[in-house]
Amino acid sequence: MEKQAIRQLLEQVKQEELTIDEALKRLAILPFASFEESRIDHHRALRRGFPEVIFAQGKTPEQVAKIFSHLCEHHEVVLATRVDAVQAEAVRSVVADVTYDSLARCLYRAPENLEDRGRGEILVLAAGTSDLPVAREAYLTAQLMGNRMGMLVDVGVAGLHRLLGELERVRAAEILIVVAGMEGALPSVVAGLVDRPLVAVPTSIGYGVGMGGIAALMTMLNSCAAGVTVVNIDNGFGAAYAASLMNRRHG
Repeated sequence: MEKQAIRQLLEQVKQEELTIDEALKRLAILPFASFEESRIDHHRALRRGFPEVIFAQGKTPEQVAKIFSHLCEHHEVVLATRVDAVQAEAVRSVVADVTYDSLARCLYRAPENLEDRGRGEILVLAAGTSDLPVAREAYLTAQLMGNRMGMLVDVGVAGLHRLLGELERVRAAEILIVVAGMEGALPSVVAGLVDRPLVAVPTSIGYGVGMGGIAALMTMLNSCAAGVTVVNIDNGFGAAYAASLMNRRHG
């Protein structure tokens, strides 16, 4: 339940369109809902500004469908990450108006026109085409959280002129999410050229010595450019969440 829904509920009580007991029944679901294998946090949107997000990896299709369906009863925007095709089909069997992005492995339901909650554009930069699944996860998550979004693909350091050719657009963004595998050098390069917050995402793309993204993670953590925030390997969702909080208008 979002803040706007609670305001509306209180207004209905004030206007005597709803009894106090009826309002209490609705408010009783606020803390969380308990099921056999999960507890769904209905307070998340009030505390954090966005409903609980389902991490589908490791869950059965039936579990994902049950949780997703329940969240849809209480929230306009519902998102599940790391969703495979079988899980997506299970959700579709119980919720009609959902969209599945197989590249990002994200499944979501959202109104056509989302409220713009950001101060400016969040721009996602993907070093290579192979980094697109993680970059796309970041893009979709931030978009669903109410941000204006942009994306630049294949602007890695192997051909620096590709990045420099887009420098005006990069500098115009409010927040940057930079996604890179291999040695993970792109966030340091970008951070040295802009005066904006930058969230770096190491990906598991690379050859053996890259150790599944650990080399890129270490590079980003050791960046000589100041102000680089680093999230976990392949964590496009976490980067988007952080960037959204930085970009959010308050008041």
